[in-house]
Amino acid sequence: MVFDVGECLVDETREYGTWADWLGVPRHTFHAMFGAVIAQGRDYRETFQEFRPGFDLYEEREKRAAAGQPESFEEEDLYEDVRPALRQLRADGLWLGIAGNQTVRAGGILRALFSDDVDLIGTSDDWGASKPDPEFFKRVAEAVPFMVGEILYVGDRCDNDIRPAGQAGMHTALVHRGPWATIQWNRTEALELPTFRVEGLLELSERVREFNASAR
Repeated sequence: MVFDVGECLVDETREYGTWADWLGVPRHTFHAMFGAVIAQGRDYRETFQEFRPGFDLYEEREKRAAAGQPESFEEEDLYEDVRPALRQLRADGLWLGIAGNQTVRAGGILRALFSDDVDLIGTSDDWGASKPDPEFFKRVAEAVPFMVGEILYVGDRCDNDIRPAGQAGMHTALVHRGPWATIQWNRTEALELPTFRVEGLLELSERVREFNASAR
């Protein structure tokens, strides 16, 4: 089982709030525009362009770091079901990984938080490929010591997670939280594409057990 990061394991509310502050935009206004961009099916990074045309996210990340305000997340930013779900899945004997579109810095934070809990931590910066690029999921498949059809990829987005992981031959679980899942939840692809849909990570143990039993 391999998990996405943002809005799957990590609640990004605080982080996007700091981006609003960096832009000098009221947080409520930034979040409203963020949701509108997602609902229109656009890349979330276009949100920044709405407030500052020509905005380069990579450059601004570097500027924030230089100013002592780097992007960051901590234990308190994890969704409350993350730790108990990982413990249960590990007790079930499952191989666990984390792989998402994250920077080198974020990868270091993930390793500090999860190295004792999972078997793999991989990021788009590590691999030079970002979701939904098929190359990203090819790298996931290469890093996991099982057949691609035995992998369950867990994410919150149909466009970045569920659809491309399924096209790569993986099973998928769509978790209902964060802005993308909230907006996409009742769309046809969210109803039809995932192997299963869950309200939270604590449901995964039973759902996987039931799925494996039915496949025998």
